[in-house]
Amino acid sequence: MSPLLRFGRALGVFGSVIVVGTIGYLVLGFGFLDALYQTVTTITTVGFREVHPLDAAGQVFTIVLILAGVGTALYTLSVLLEALIEGNLRQHMEKRRMDHHIKHMSGHVIVCGWGRVGRASAHYLSSVGRPVVVVDSDLERLRGLDCPTVVGDVTDDSTLQAAGIARAHALITALDTDADNVYVSLSSRALRPDLVIIARARNEESTSKLIRAGANRVVNPQLIGGRRMGAFALQPHVSEFLDVVVHDATLDYRIEEVEVPATSQLVGRTLSEAALRDTSGALLVAIRSPSGKFITNPSGHTRIEPGAILITLGNDGQLGAVRASVGR
Repeated sequence: MSPLLRFGRALGVFGSVIVVGTIGYLVLGFGFLDALYQTVTTITTVGFREVHPLDAAGQVFTIVLILAGVGTALYTLSVLLEALIEGNLRQHMEKRRMDHHIKHMSGHVIVCGWGRVGRASAHYLSSVGRPVVVVDSDLERLRGLDCPTVVGDVTDDSTLQAAGIARAHALITALDTDADNVYVSLSSRALRPDLVIIARARNEESTSKLIRAGANRVVNPQLIGGRRMGAFALQPHVSEFLDVVVHDATLDYRIEEVEVPATSQLVGRTLSEAALRDTSGALLVAIRSPSGKFITNPSGHTRIEPGAILITLGNDGQLGAVRASVGR
């Protein structure tokens, strides 16, 4: 039984004792206010004199009332203190445990805002094994989550620091308003110039503001959702294939990006010379050059530049072989 439910029952019994005591003194000839006053002073052991002299019957009734009322009053008070202390102590211990856990995390993703977009982002990240810290101002929304959480105003720098922004890989700001997302992007960029920041935009007009505020990418869920619905209407099989490959973590194969470091042995070689397909079995879908240009279905004559992003399709073993080849 929860402490609050126990307190409710104890309070009900305590109230019943007051009612019975008041009725008893009324029977003994007291007025209503005098009877209530005599009952309360008796069961709380205040020790004031009797309002009216008591005969033998009144004395016996008062003895019984003291034995029943004082015990009930003390029990009610103890249950109340237990509910207050246990609740605060539990919250304090949980917060300390959570803070300790977050302090030892690195490479995690901070999700700001536990709404529909924030939940969907966190669930996907968790499904692919990426640690997540969720930040929201509403404690009730965060109850029962398996991942570490921080309760607080995410527009406050101290809240971001408590979420481990100094060691995070990325931050997703999915708050209710574009103004809040702009503010979080500004604060996060100031705290971590190299942080990957993904911001949600409700209005297309806010996209440029969020980019200027420091977001690396801006996502408009309504716009993307509408485009996907149109794509499903025209090319359902292509859309479903891309959806499954990108988002279904249960499949053996997936699309992954691999950055080529400047120290890689593949730098300066052509794709034919690198023979990634032959050595790994993975399919090279595209290359993004350091300038940001995409080269889809690259030919064998394409040279691999330092800082290029290889977008590959394969299973875990094949993708691992690609990473080994480029020296990641």
